Amino acid sequence: MRVAICAIVRTAAFVLIAQASLAVAEPDADARTKAARVAAEGNAIGSPSGAGGDPQTSVAQPVFSAGRAAEVTTSFQPLLGAAGDPGGYRAFLESRGITFGLISVAETYRNLRGGLRRGSTGLTLLDLDVDVDLGTLVGWKGAAAHATVYQIQGSGTSRSRVGNLMTISEIEALPASRLSELWLEQSLFDDRLFLRVGQLSADTEYMVSQTSILFTNGTFGWPAIFAANMTDSGPAYPLSAPTVRLKYVPTREFSFQASLIDGTPGGGNPRSGIDPQRRNPNGTRFPLSDPPLAIAEVSYAYNARPGDVGRPGTVTLGGWYRFGRVDALVPDPVSGLGRRVAGDFGIYGVIDQTIYQEPDDPNDGASVFLRASASPGDRNLVNLYLDGGIAYRGLFRGRSDDTLGFGFGITHISPAARRLDAIAALQSTTPSPRRSAEILLEATYQAVLAPGIALQPTVQYVVHPGGGIANPRDSDGKRVRNAMVFGLRAITRY
Repeated sequence: MRVAICAIVRTAAFVLIAQASLAVAEPDADARTKAARVAAEGNAIGSPSGAGGDPQTSVAQPVFSAGRAAEVTTSFQPLLGAAGDPGGYRAFLESRGITFGLISVAETYRNLRGGLRRGSTGLTLLDLDVDVDLGTLVGWKGAAAHATVYQIQGSGTSRSRVGNLMTISEIEALPASRLSELWLEQSLFDDRLFLRVGQLSADTEYMVSQTSILFTNGTFGWPAIFAANMTDSGPAYPLSAPTVRLKYVPTREFSFQASLIDGTPGGGNPRSGIDPQRRNPNGTRFPLSDPPLAIAEVSYAYNARPGDVGRPGTVTLGGWYRFGRVDALVPDPVSGLGRRVAGDFGIYGVIDQTIYQEPDDPNDGASVFLRASASPGDRNLVNLYLDGGIAYRGLFRGRSDDTLGFGFGITHISPAARRLDAIAALQSTTPSPRRSAEILLEATYQAVLAPGIALQPTVQYVVHPGGGIANPRDSDGKRVRNAMVFGLRAITRY
């Protein structure tokens, strides 16, 4: 335990101290370098590089993220010189409208106390993204194509060590080589309307916070209420589903998007008890006959134009509906037997707000976020969800690309699920707890070591894992203890 903690602290401290020493030794050179960098960067606020495909309004949006909604463009290729593009193949493809990026995420987590059991886990993710401008390649004006492929190795901390709902790592998944996205998009009416068809992940565009993508816990991307209530945890990493998505952007500030998705990303029978990742092990099973899932949202980005008075921000409202019949948690009042009800749904809202921009560097400063969602409690494990936090990019001198953040998440167990717990406790010969809510706290620091290379230590504290489930290793039926987890993530992009 001490070795893991010391390794994380030493790594982060080394980066900060080295940069701070250079800045103190040459203050004038540092000021000139900063001025040149700010001039070269331009103003990120209002640019189209915001996570989720919206205008950037969060000054604290991190340089790197393993979240699928992030716009990660930095690469370590320039560090390699001529060896960065052997044979000039990458430049050749780019001249014909074909670009690609390869992101590697390697991380280790150690559960120091509580949870199901102590111990370490490791995960790696290779993410290959290919984009094709069909206008450049074949003269098809306004058309684009995209593909994403994953290679996942290792084991997850939530599944094997903690037993919580808000997944410790956003890249946790069963080992597999998997097709994630494969779609074709056509823009119309001077890039105001976009039609996208194919295999899509909803977590790349819906309920996205530009500030929250800094954090490593999965709930800050695809929230735990979606993962708990949607069939097969919804069309989100590592699963995708056949989708038709329409996005309308009448102005720079407003956007509306809606998707109609096959409601069972894993395909087959979701009531079989087989993990959906095993039912669709490589992402090449394209289910089309299941009851659909509809999701839609509207976003408004304000104070994002040059000269606007006030701090920039984005407000988003949305909702989803699952057609078909779903299992109710509340039994039939007459027969006492289980019953099925028509449909399921949820509503949500997101606020991303920049609260401070450094006067001499408009791309450094602090942003806050708040997200909330609700679903009916008679048919869902989770009926209420809330998360939020604050992040600061460029807090330390000479570390303009680094981002520090503190976040929290609350996942509330529905009253119907709690009543089932009470009934089970009365019928059981051994004590068993009644679930209430799971609470997550995370602190993280992303240190950008060079273009395309970052290191990110994180610490997470989980209160009542699983909402307060019984510990299967405790004969007295006591709850799983609160868990403390340390992690270290390395991200590189070519």
